[in-house]
Amino acid sequence: MELILEIWRGSGLYLITGGQAAMLVVCLGLLYLGIVRKFEPLLLVTIGFGGLLSNIPGAGIAEPGGLLYLSYEVGIKTGAFPLIIFMGVGALTDFGPLLANPRTLFLGAAAQFGIFATLLGALGMTELGLMDFTLKEAAAIGIIGGADGPTAIYVAGILAPQLLGAIAVAAYSYMALVPIIQPPIMRLLTTEEERKIHMVQLREVSKTERILFPIVLLLLVALLLPTAAPLLGMLAFGNLMRECGVVDRLSDTTQNALINTVTIFLGLSVGSKLGAEQFLSVETLGILLLGIVAFAIGTASGVLMGKLMNRLSHNPINPLIGAAGVSAVPMAARVANKVGLEANPHNILLMHAMGPNVAGVIGSAVAAGIMIMFTT
Repeated sequence: MELILEIWRGSGLYLITGGQAAMLVVCLGLLYLGIVRKFEPLLLVTIGFGGLLSNIPGAGIAEPGGLLYLSYEVGIKTGAFPLIIFMGVGALTDFGPLLANPRTLFLGAAAQFGIFATLLGALGMTELGLMDFTLKEAAAIGIIGGADGPTAIYVAGILAPQLLGAIAVAAYSYMALVPIIQPPIMRLLTTEEERKIHMVQLREVSKTERILFPIVLLLLVALLLPTAAPLLGMLAFGNLMRECGVVDRLSDTTQNALINTVTIFLGLSVGSKLGAEQFLSVETLGILLLGIVAFAIGTASGVLMGKLMNRLSHNPINPLIGAAGVSAVPMAARVANKVGLEANPHNILLMHAMGPNVAGVIGSAVAAGIMIMFTT
């Protein structure tokens, strides 16, 4: 009998707290969204499972010496995993649409307004006594508005590691919900006639332009804003491998095996920060609220900039592509194309929307560099 009692006292069922039980339900919800609803499955499945492991009493896998703890220390705390992911994103990204229509860079820049508006919002809530965010925490929360998961994780790991779990879950959840969140905002801010606007075919971009772009981008931005160099540098290097045509083996590895391997450990490491004591708080609810506000403002800013550019430009610009200025590549571009097709079945906007979409990736990296520079 004593042996049975000893086994029972050492079991997870005996040791589990109410907060851990609640977090197990939250993590099962993330697994449901990833597996059943197919919302960002590559990240939500790994984050959700990492959260399950970290909330099992006595498992110790997310505690000092455990695998998830070591993965976090080596890959997240140092910033290595997000940077490697960015290199993979660069290798997977075609900057041709942006080079063919450089004006779309302004749309990507406008969509980053949500980041800075949310920073001010977080500080305002703190001043009103509704929340208690420091400047660094507010900056890390604001990056959610860029809809770029690796950037959000990178900035949170530097500025607010204690909020990493909530920020990562918010960033990837809202990225997954792009098809739900963006269309109502796009329809609200545009007329039927604007959504029907047909855009001319993009010009052909030369190989020389494609090779020079990542090099010039790195030198131009990094020399002006060194804190953005790590993210932009990895993005540029990945893209250079893709476009130069002489390191196809390296490019293929970066696009597939490397980014997939790092994604596994990135998700599990983020999941290790979904402990009940860290996640179940008023601050987490504030982060989730501010995150969706940031994303909505970013979408609206891109659309409004598109409307302005259409009025000032000789060549028509469909304002819908401005919504793709957030960094959710390529989902935001697909959503812009889908809403455009609803208004005009012959209007293919996908390649036009990819311009501001990839510009948004650059914009979020620049915004991250600005946040880091002015808060550290």
